Parts: sequence; structure tokens; C-alpha cells
Amino acid sequence: MISNEQYMKNLAVPNRKVDVVLDTDAYNEMDDQFAISYMLASQDKINTKAIYAAPFQNVNAASPKEGMEKSYKEILHLLELTGREDMVSNVYKGAEAFLASPCDPQVSEAVEDMVHRAMEYSPENPLYVIAIGAITNVASALLVCPKIAENIVIVWLGGNEHHYPDAYEFNMMKDIYAAQIIFKSFSPLIQVPARNVITPFTLSVFEVEALLKRKNELCDYLREHYFTDHDFCREETKLDKPRTRVLCDVCAVAWLLNDENRYMDCILTPRPILDNNGYYVFDTVEKRQMSCVYNIKRDAIACDMIEKIVNKDNFKRK
Repeated sequence: MISNEQYMKNLAVPNRKVDVVLDTDAYNEMDDQFAISYMLASQDKINTKAIYAAPFQNVNAASPKEGMEKSYKEILHLLELTGREDMVSNVYKGAEAFLASPCDPQVSEAVEDMVHRAMEYSPENPLYVIAIGAITNVASALLVCPKIAENIVIVWLGGNEHHYPDAYEFNMMKDIYAAQIIFKSFSPLIQVPARNVITPFTLSVFEVEALLKRKNELCDYLREHYFTDHDFCREETKLDKPRTRVLCDVCAVAWLLNDENRYMDCILTPRPILDNNGYYVFDTVEKRQMSCVYNIKRDAIACDMIEKIVNKDNFKRK
């Protein structure tokens, strides 16, 4: 069992290069593509061991299974664009559906790999799990093998800040049972909330044009997605007026790079209970603490991300 001292230590940003797996609904919105690119270009701190395709359902996918399949293909395409085809064998398909109950996992290639991989780590040398979609795969792995809880650190971009009146947030509400499992788990948990916390992380149309256009094949692809993604009409992105897009998922990757609070500020807080409607319940708070991001430094993150992804040398396997 992980000691309280080690548990608290694992809530802090690691001061060394660490092994990481990413769970992503890569075809859901275009911020996943930015986050994946940023992670792969940050090899000074992040050793990417595997990438898992997460389920999602919206106008881009009629079912969670379709969302997962499209995300899987999108991950492979990004590995091609970044020249990291060596990682293709470490990309795994995830759940084909969200959890039907808090007791029944959605077993998949991704879950099996996460369980097997996490068992090779320890509380003193944990595997970092960055999750930027519905957290179905991670919750399923914890259900399949509860022992891995002490060997991993979960960095989840999900939910809103704890006092926000509206409980709805896409990643949390798509699989509320999975979210409940994560909050109840014994894994060290870093929550990267959406509204009022990471929603200020945006890029403007002018920045994308000036900083990404014709820099490399990857940057051109990211730029194209910025302008054509389903929730952002091309007509609205003409360069004749101010316009920005939120790139939330990037902030989960930035947490691992947050030495000396360069990119964000966090606070330790008791872990709340999550009810079936996705609201936090604080009258029966868990004694275990979690770390919660409460402020991001937009310009610092944006500068670091852009500087890294425009330089193709950052993607060369090291």
C-alpha cells in the first residue's frame, strides 16, 4: 500500500523525466492533436510509452465505438506527421462503449496494456497517465486490477472547478460512472478542470497564421484543423476580426512540464464524492487529497508549445 508520504509526493510535478501514457479521444476536437504533438515534442521531460484511443460521441462520431476507431486512426496519422512511426506498435484501441455501471469494466487492448504496463512500476517510480477524454479506459483498468492504483499518477482533464454551479463538462458527463471511479480510487489524482481554469488557454487566428503556417507538415495540418474543425466555422475565422479557439487538452500535458509553477498553479484539496448527476458532494469528503489546477499561464504554455512543435528536431527519437 502506498504510504501517505509517497502519495503526497506523487501529487507534485515530477522533477525528472518520467514515463507517460496518454489516453485521448483524438478525433473529438482539434485540441487533442495539439496536445499529442506537444507531448511528443517534449522529450526532455516526457518519455511516451503508449497512446490509447478513448471513446467519444458527438457530431464527429455517431457512437463511442466509432469515436474510438476514428481516434485510433488519428493517432496513427499524427505519428506519421511527427516522424514517430516507431510508436505505432504502442498505440492501442480502447473501449467501444462507456461504462454501463460502476462495477463493470470495458475491457480492451488499451486496458490490458495499461494494467500490464502499470504493474511494472511502483509508488516510488509511478507511471503517469494523462487522460484528455472520457476516462473510461483508465477507470476500466482500475476495475480490472485495483492494485495498479498505487503505481500510477492520473492527470485528468475533466470536470469543472469545484465551486462551479454548472456540473456539465464533456469528458466527465460522457462517462459519469468512470469519473466516479477515478475520484474514489486510491491513485494520486491531479485534476485539470475546464471552466474558468483552462478555458483561457486559447490561440487566435492571427497567431496560428503567423506562427504555424508553412513551418512544417505537422504545423500545416494543425493549422488546417484549427480552421475547419466541426465547431468552428471557416467563415468565422477570416482574418478580418479578432477570433480565438480554446485548446484545453494542451494543459494536461503542460502539467508534467510545470517545474517551479512555470505554466500553472495548483492547490491541494480533499477529494469530493461525485454524484450520479456529475455534481461534487462535499458533505462527505474523502480524507485523501488531490491536486487541482486553479490557474494557468497562457502565454508561457503557448510559447513553449509553439516553439517545440515548429522544430522538427524535437520529434526525433531520443
